[in-house]
Amino acid sequence: MQLLRRTGRWLGRGLLALIALLLLAWGWSAAHKAAAQRQIWGRLSFDQAQLASFNATIGRFEVGWDSTLGQLRITPADQPERVIWSSVPGQSFVAAAQGQERVAESRGSFFVSDALTTICPHQQITGIAATSTALTVSGELLCERPDAGSQRYSLTFAALGDQQLHFDLHVYNPSFNRTYFSYTSRPDEHFFGFGEQFTYVDMRGKRLPIFVMEQGIGRGAQPITAGADVQARAGGSWHTSYAGVPQYISSEHRGLFLETYEYSVFDMRDPRRLQITLFSNRLTGQLLIGDSPKQLIELYTASTGRMRRLPDWILQGAIIGMQGGTEKVRQVWQELRSRNTPVAAFWLQDWVGQRTTSFGKQLWWNWELDAERYPQWQQLVGDLGSAGVRTLTYINPFLVDVSDKPNARRNLFAEARDQGFLVMQSDGQPYLIQNTSFSAGLLDLTNPAARAWMQDVIRDEVLAVGASGWMADFGEALPYDAVLNQAISAKSYHNQYPEEWAKLNRAVVDGQPNGDDLVFFMRSGYRASPGAATLFWEGDQLVSWDEYDGLKSAVTGLLSGGFSGFSLNHSDIGGYTTITSPIADYHRSAELLERWTELCAFTTIFRTHEGNQPDNNVQIYSTPATLDHFSRMAKVYAAWGDYRRQLVDEAAATGVPVVRHMYIEFPSDPNVYDLRTQFMLGSELLVAPVLDPGVTSVSAYLPAGQWVNVWSGQTYGDPRQGGRVSIPAPIGQPAVLYRAGSPVGEQLTANLRSAGLLK
Repeated sequence: MQLLRRTGRWLGRGLLALIALLLLAWGWSAAHKAAAQRQIWGRLSFDQAQLASFNATIGRFEVGWDSTLGQLRITPADQPERVIWSSVPGQSFVAAAQGQERVAESRGSFFVSDALTTICPHQQITGIAATSTALTVSGELLCERPDAGSQRYSLTFAALGDQQLHFDLHVYNPSFNRTYFSYTSRPDEHFFGFGEQFTYVDMRGKRLPIFVMEQGIGRGAQPITAGADVQARAGGSWHTSYAGVPQYISSEHRGLFLETYEYSVFDMRDPRRLQITLFSNRLTGQLLIGDSPKQLIELYTASTGRMRRLPDWILQGAIIGMQGGTEKVRQVWQELRSRNTPVAAFWLQDWVGQRTTSFGKQLWWNWELDAERYPQWQQLVGDLGSAGVRTLTYINPFLVDVSDKPNARRNLFAEARDQGFLVMQSDGQPYLIQNTSFSAGLLDLTNPAARAWMQDVIRDEVLAVGASGWMADFGEALPYDAVLNQAISAKSYHNQYPEEWAKLNRAVVDGQPNGDDLVFFMRSGYRASPGAATLFWEGDQLVSWDEYDGLKSAVTGLLSGGFSGFSLNHSDIGGYTTITSPIADYHRSAELLERWTELCAFTTIFRTHEGNQPDNNVQIYSTPATLDHFSRMAKVYAAWGDYRRQLVDEAAATGVPVVRHMYIEFPSDPNVYDLRTQFMLGSELLVAPVLDPGVTSVSAYLPAGQWVNVWSGQTYGDPRQGGRVSIPAPIGQPAVLYRAGSPVGEQLTANLRSAGLLK
């Protein structure tokens, strides 16, 4: 036994030393990477005699060219003091380069480095032509090396409406596959959006790559990130996200989004200039200007698509994430019923069978019912349905060979492989992608026959067993060098893949007579995903409290995604990623579960997850105390159900999210810009969840006005100005306030009282 202890200590010290070396190497690499990540811009030149100053009107916009400053400026025609876009005086606003990226992949994480060969940073304008609806700047881009010559370009701005401009930047030589688009930014301008971002909400001062991928394990928290990198390069970084989107709105009430799919970078480090880099010779998108964040979100989602209204049943109670088979489900259901817990559904992700891997308990990715794991399935589904409780399942676009699974009826991997439905390698073989201790093939969504086949699988295997919905997992792992059925490069299709995965699932839903009653929820996404997906969740957070990958990051992701059209979103109650390690264990505690439950009681959906190591996590059914607390918070969730339905309707109509960053409701208060530990539910409820262990109060920022605590009735705040206050928040009573006089807040208080949750 002593030998085992000494060996364990020796291994632990060795691993710690390895992690320390890795961190030193990471620091050296980061320093060199920063040197290579400079902005690309140069001088601006033109013939002043040919390009004298002028003003032109395109649609409802005024374009001004100042030949003295060397600046192009675009404003609304009726608001000349407001700028929708302008160049930095005397400096290039278009540049190009030839580059060769190196992309490594590990289990859905991607590592992109770039080497530039020929750089053309200097911009020469040879002509500016305007019509009543568009303006085009054309000329040459001059390279750093005189022998490299120059490259032709054009930049067109076209009016789309009173508040939108389309832009199209084209470098005509396709071998110049790096395009740079620069424009002015005020030092005090703040940037929100970019899809689900889990570390920051305000991106001022950041250089943010946009590329859909696994978010990673730890994302900067230590020692877990270093350990995940040592084992599988799976640690992630502050910017890694399942649902990054090239879009933002700013505190200047202007916005931008790209219409492209290639890898892009938004560089907001320079206080005077924002620069967008795209791995392509053509960059297109739209500029937006509005009077408020809500209006900008509405404009953006009108172009890209909004989430549809959720059915009432999923908003009525808890969704219980369970594994373990028929009897275990019935046991937990009985415990919940004995407490009169409002339950909307049981989500049974192991309906396909479960197996043990190096990561924990995972599923057989073969989308058919495992009748041995769930005997009397139809009876279970029927009994739940008779009580008004739905059944949800799980799928993803991967397929695994089930030749070793004794009770498999179909081998969907073999079916797809034999029909050419999988993503391929350059040698013509299926591209087998490593997950944990197994590999799987990925459905080729560019193949119409593969899409039709998968839709049949969902109808024949998922809907046919009585499911009212499913988790449509993954979608972010298309290899950069894969070969696809259609003549399109995987690097250009990678960010489009999650959109197409959502569209495939949506086509199944829309094709059913009861399609409005069905729901699928996704973690991966890109620009148009909200218009196709019926619901989102935030993916796999760590079962920890931290701001990198734990409970705090789940709040940040909700708030950030809300700016980008992810209006109906939620997280796994308690988190998912569970780690057992000689360095540090990440196991879910009762307190973490309770506080995460309280957070999710005030989000759109209230759904639990056991995690990848269920036996190492405290579960809602672990003890009578955890069941009591969960039941209480499910009743709290039900208590604001009428307002939740109202907000879901509003999200479907406008794209404005249910859970809102404070800036959406208080755009004139600069103190709210960097808030990421509290939020608004609609316009009426302010929620400041407890996000740290061992505390029974929270410090919350209250905008100007009077705010009433739903639990105590105490009034806080100053009618004239905002400020911070300390609010009691014992377990079971998270800090929730409403505007004084709000009918919504008063109704919530009355509902809590009638449910016996408030004296």
